[in-house]
Amino acid sequence: MNAFQMAMRVLRGDRRTRVSAILTGIGVAVATALVLLLIGLPFGTQARAERALWQDYPRDSGAQGTANLSKAISKDYFDGREITRVDVAQLSQVDSLPPGIDRLPGPGEALVSPELAQLMDSRMASQLSDRFGTGPRSLLGEEALAFPEQLVALVGHTPEDMPMNAMPVSGFPTTGAEPDPLLQLLSGVGVVVLLVPSLVLVASSARLTAARREQRLAALRLAGATPKQVIGMVGAETALASVAGALLGLAVSPLANMLATVVPWAGGTWQADDFALPLPLSIGIAVALPALVVLAAVAGLRRVVTAPLGATGGHAKKPLHWWRLLALPAAGLFFFFAISTAKDTGGVLIVLGGLFVLVASAAVIGPWVTSAVGGIFVRVWRKPAGLLAGRRLRDDPKGAYRASAGVVLAVFAGSMALTLLPSLESLAGGGRSFHDSVLYLDSDAAGVHQIADKANAELTRYGVPERVTTIPQVSLGTSPDDGRYALVLDCASARSLLRFDPGACDGKPAVYSGTPMGLAGLQVSGGEGAGQPLADGTVSRTVSARGEDRFTSVFIDPSAVPAGVQPQYYTLAAPTTPETREVVRTALVNAAAGTQINSRELILGNQQVELADLRRVTVIGLVAAGVLAGCSAAIATAGSVMDRRRTFGALIAAGTPVRTLARALRTEAALPALVATIGAGVVGVIVGLGLFSLVNDGSVVFSPWILAPVVLGAGVAVLAASVCTPALNRVRAEPLADE
Repeated sequence: MNAFQMAMRVLRGDRRTRVSAILTGIGVAVATALVLLLIGLPFGTQARAERALWQDYPRDSGAQGTANLSKAISKDYFDGREITRVDVAQLSQVDSLPPGIDRLPGPGEALVSPELAQLMDSRMASQLSDRFGTGPRSLLGEEALAFPEQLVALVGHTPEDMPMNAMPVSGFPTTGAEPDPLLQLLSGVGVVVLLVPSLVLVASSARLTAARREQRLAALRLAGATPKQVIGMVGAETALASVAGALLGLAVSPLANMLATVVPWAGGTWQADDFALPLPLSIGIAVALPALVVLAAVAGLRRVVTAPLGATGGHAKKPLHWWRLLALPAAGLFFFFAISTAKDTGGVLIVLGGLFVLVASAAVIGPWVTSAVGGIFVRVWRKPAGLLAGRRLRDDPKGAYRASAGVVLAVFAGSMALTLLPSLESLAGGGRSFHDSVLYLDSDAAGVHQIADKANAELTRYGVPERVTTIPQVSLGTSPDDGRYALVLDCASARSLLRFDPGACDGKPAVYSGTPMGLAGLQVSGGEGAGQPLADGTVSRTVSARGEDRFTSVFIDPSAVPAGVQPQYYTLAAPTTPETREVVRTALVNAAAGTQINSRELILGNQQVELADLRRVTVIGLVAAGVLAGCSAAIATAGSVMDRRRTFGALIAAGTPVRTLARALRTEAALPALVATIGAGVVGVIVGLGLFSLVNDGSVVFSPWILAPVVLGAGVAVLAASVCTPALNRVRAEPLADE
């Protein structure tokens, strides 16, 4: 009989081994599906980027051939949703078009996405449709959309009508798509912090009958089985469960991917096959995970192989060395070295490596902490439950920590995320100093009056009262090289357009700034070249901002600008109301023909979309980590009871109440977890601070929610430990002679 046949016979004859094998298979299936999904995230963003490549300029300008297109790219908005607008004019024959685009639009024509077409049909032309010409309209295919709900338009022009920022290009780009770096980083962090709890779940399942299996194998060794046969049996037994689990994970992976496609990111969901991995990579993952499980199972046979007699009779375990405490500071030093390196090089792989080392250090230091907690129990606790728990923690700290490992990692991940999120949210804000309701764009002196006149004519045609204000831009400084950007605006207009409070407008020439500003030696220029002194009698006035946002802009009264200054650049600004906002935008888009129209409200809106993405991903990740941690803790606690059935059976037979044993089990599961989660929470906060330093060197914002992972982690540990009572009742119901 070979090892595989013996493993099959054991599985058929031993119910507990079958349960362990089934749970191991489920754990491997969960880990496989999770890893396939997380590693598929960068592929998903890559697929998005490749479909939307035509919406960008070529990244390698040196690879340009003869220009056959004039192209301009801008972002438009409607009702708070972003519209990607690509304006093109054909200069010569274009040989190939991107997938999803069947033809180039002629002048006045447009190809729009299906979602945008529905919006255009549902609203008045003055609010949306007029922005994209009055000619025929066709639809873009889904192969041309970054995501199904994307609002995108390809608008045709004559070369003469192209916007100021148009560039000559050689066709549409075909290479150079790059995945979303933020989602790439998040998927890497997710693999690190979720894969480990998955493996803990697998290990907890595989350890359900570890003691029973060890005794069985030791008996076989004593009966004459060779180490090779024993290893082969364990390998076959574990491989059966883990391979079945990997195949199950591979089978349910499309379902997990399908669920992931409905989670919005960067403004939209995903197409059905975005997260599909290349087949060789999927097979590699499906092979690697069972191999790791088998290797871990075989590595645990050292005592059975070398000293089978000790395995059958039990042995005194060696105390854990204090050097385990060095694992955490060593891993922390490596992590912050990785952070400092990534700041210089921009690479994230070394940061993920540092994070993995830090997470792995918990497996080294955790058992030592568990043993220390057990020592405290033994010394200070005199009640039976506390003494039993303390003895257990001191005798087998590695096994006892296994129930806490998943919870510790979940608390670590939660504390890290809840440190990062409030700090990232604090970075939101900014934009120029216009009111939220003001739409604005920049233009050079050559085109500003044409745009303003055309926009005002459109506004008149649409019957709305708003008009465009033309604001010159000047440079204010002591030399041409240190000039400071300033808007030329009178006091009354500044009050209506800017988030400044200029105070009383007395008509005197003045320079208005948010901070005290000395005017000695200052000169005004229209852009490049030497400036001219400020007009006589010009005074400096410090103004306060409306709202909490800081502002850095300066505005200068027209009467303070010297007569010979000719501004080279202008800003066109138009106030809006909620009722006229989209109509005013349509008028500006038509007049500017593809030039970017901005507003502070939209800048803040985009930031909120990004923060919402981060919150959503964080919640999903933490829920997954919490579920994995709870399952592994419950399985480890149940396995602890099954491993010690003989001991518990003897204690129950001797008259020890089940409630006392249950209390001892809950204590040994929950209290080390509580201590470890506090430590994990502190480390998670420190790691969160390190990751935030990659993004910004500003101050960190702490939220009271930062304590939530520790509280929830302790709660999950206590809840998971409650499974010990039914397990003990089952032990009591079975005859002790069975052991």
